[in-house]
Amino acid sequence: MKKDSHIHWYPGHIAKAERQLKEKLNLCDVVIEVLDARIPYSSMYNNIETLLGGKPRLILLNKSDLTDRHELNLFIDSIKQSSNSPVLVTDAKNSKDLAPIVKKVLELAEPRIQAQMAKGLLRRPARVMVVGMPNVGKSSIINKLTKSSKTKIGAKAGVTRQQQWVRINKDLDLLDTPGIIPMRQDDQEAATKLAFVNSVSENAYDNQLVAQDLLNILSSKYEPNLKEYYKTETLDLLSIANSRNWIKSNAEPDIERTASLVLKDFRDGKMGRFILDEIKN
Repeated sequence: MKKDSHIHWYPGHIAKAERQLKEKLNLCDVVIEVLDARIPYSSMYNNIETLLGGKPRLILLNKSDLTDRHELNLFIDSIKQSSNSPVLVTDAKNSKDLAPIVKKVLELAEPRIQAQMAKGLLRRPARVMVVGMPNVGKSSIINKLTKSSKTKIGAKAGVTRQQQWVRINKDLDLLDTPGIIPMRQDDQEAATKLAFVNSVSENAYDNQLVAQDLLNILSSKYEPNLKEYYKTETLDLLSIANSRNWIKSNAEPDIERTASLVLKDFRDGKMGRFILDEIKN
């Protein structure tokens, strides 16, 4: 990856964002952390355990339909071991994964519910919220969970009026506002991969640099796939522009259009099903 393809974002007051997220987390029994299955490590927040304060979490590898499932299974095992948390896969097109998600959340919440009952409190529904980096699919997970139940049950104590809870079933309440984990740019490699999957604002990076970085990473792992898809022997923006005959009025190849195409092709899964991270030993 090129060293000069830095991602520059301006998330504002990260400490304030984390504090606001922690206020929501304090109201929950379980957290669903959504990761992008194409970059399972790079879309994970490094400080997640501290941020959650020891709360149990269910990790969802979303957009799994855009990955190679055999390779993804290796990441599932690795993440389970390193996080000591259950891991499930999901995608926006599949509703069959809903029941396992609800079942696992209830299992994770039960010890806390039992502890409260042991103190003399009445049993109540478990409370869960969905967190993750921008554009990993948090809203699609919330929509999937609330599809069969749109029952708003109002604000809980200490929650602002805008934060509404939805009754999923008699045993589970969901905070219908996704928790956006604030991003840092400490790790430029992870930041660039977040740009690949559109988790970073387009204002924060140069399309051409990032698209070429994407081609470089994909070439190192999936070179035959890309050469076949773009019908070119050289995997760079110039060659792809020429192969598509995308020439501007001044007879120069249209590199910017090509860069946008490469990023869109990857994000839409048109190139193939890929995972950009490497398994951590």
